[in-house]
Amino acid sequence: MRRLIPVLFLLLAWSLPARGMDYERIKQAYQLSYQFERRGEYARAREALLPVYENFPRGYTVNLRLGWLFYLEGHYRNAIRHYRIAAAVAPQAVEPLLGLSLPYLAQKNWTRVEALMYQVLKRDFYNYYGNLRLAIALRQEGKYAQAEAVCRKMLALYPTDTSFLTELALDLYQQGKRRRALEIFRNILILDPTNPVASKYVSP
Repeated sequence: MRRLIPVLFLLLAWSLPARGMDYERIKQAYQLSYQFERRGEYARAREALLPVYENFPRGYTVNLRLGWLFYLEGHYRNAIRHYRIAAAVAPQAVEPLLGLSLPYLAQKNWTRVEALMYQVLKRDFYNYYGNLRLAIALRQEGKYAQAEAVCRKMLALYPTDTSFLTELALDLYQQGKRRRALEIFRNILILDPTNPVASKYVSP
């Protein structure tokens, strides 16, 4: 069993020596950042972490969080930069790769999303979000049969998962298997009566 990497190590990894940042100050900075995020004040949530970032510019957790906050603000270039730093600090982690996919999803850069999710699946073959985002990217690229295979793999584990069922139905529909797709859409509406995609395809 692999040993867990302590959070503090990830915070300090690849960083210059701290200049007066003790545990309490770090904790307070994060708590303040979370408070601002809950209020939707993403810029202030970032600013709360500036002392931590200045002391630990290569810290894993601070770059992961800055990537997330920049993504929420729609500043995708900055989000990508911070997620890449986090990925370099923890090269076996899937967490920063999943984070990195978010700005690319928002930009509809399906080729990048596909490549990133294959990296995730090399490390964690059944990763839920890795497979779901791969299925979405493949469908958007018109690779419907490949996307279908991903969905079927995951539905063997999660037979009632409406996200994968929706993706599967869309893949089948695009391949001309419309009767089967509509059957799945109808079943989705049993599991999730307000599902917007299924509702669009199934007439009242």
